[in-house]
Amino acid sequence: MRNPTNIFPDNLNSDVVENEAIVCPRSKTSRRAFIKGIIASGAVASSSGFMFGSIAGCSSDKSVAGSIERLVSLNVNGKMRRVDVLPQETLAMTLRYKLGLTGTKLGCDRGECGACTVLIDEVPVNSCSILTHTVRGRAVRTIEGLADSTGALHPVQQAFVDELGPQCGFCTPGQIMSAVALLQTIPTPTREQARQALSGNLCRCGAYDHYLNSVMRAAGKMS
Repeated sequence: MRNPTNIFPDNLNSDVVENEAIVCPRSKTSRRAFIKGIIASGAVASSSGFMFGSIAGCSSDKSVAGSIERLVSLNVNGKMRRVDVLPQETLAMTLRYKLGLTGTKLGCDRGECGACTVLIDEVPVNSCSILTHTVRGRAVRTIEGLADSTGALHPVQQAFVDELGPQCGFCTPGQIMSAVALLQTIPTPTREQARQALSGNLCRCGAYDHYLNSVMRAAGKMS
């Protein structure tokens, strides 16, 4: 009996067709051709949308529900920046490798060392543990955004220099951003409050007392 849908050729067994070449009547795309195309192009990210569109509706024109726009606008250090961002990309990766803001350091890359600390709406956040897409519409400030328009250092930065806070300097940007967030909330903190505020920032050099001295010095200048 002829196939009423005319999808299968008359001389081809339906089992063979099922295993080798399921063809959408409108897209004319076989499963084999689809898989070859994916392997050749490396377009793994978009394969699910193509597959479901071809099988369910035989169309790849519609985007997959829940997909994320790649080109986004970010408010970084008071400027709007357009950047192409992967759905799984962290803010630390975007800042360093897309926007060139390398003052934000990548240490543990799992939210434990604090080297990647930035301010999001003036709250300190580990940028390695937050996806870039989630900060759209929020204000991001990095270590590069602390100095004023003339290039003069922020009082916290200057205090860190004066107190010889940085040793190797790798953790310093994160320490400074945590200190800035503290002093904006508590202008005259106690040394214990400063210690708690910086407790999420690890220093391999062990210069914790230098950093605490820096915070207290900055508090005196800013008050």
